Amino acid sequence: MSGLEGSSYYKLPKVLQWIMGNIGLHHIHHVKANIPNYNLQRCYNEVLALQKVAPLTLRKSLKSLWLNLWDEQRQKLVSFKSVRMLPDEKPMRE
Repeated sequence: MSGLEGSSYYKLPKVLQWIMGNIGLHHIHHVKANIPNYNLQRCYNEVLALQKVAPLTLRKSLKSLWLNLWDEQRQKLVSFKSVRMLPDEKPMRE
């Protein structure tokens, strides 16, 4: 189950999915590596648990190109621009 939770489902338009050999259905590969790429879509359609993985869409992935840093406090990726907009922290006294 960790293979399923630790991987992603990249939902691509059908033409790109075909060109890329179903690489977006990579989360299925992590559950059962010997499923051939031409059967990944059928497997996805038939197994409900595989459909519960939140998809990463093409639009979301393009937006993420500007997310470069991990913000520990917010526990998410942020851009350099968002960090520049934060107020300067005052140095701690020793």
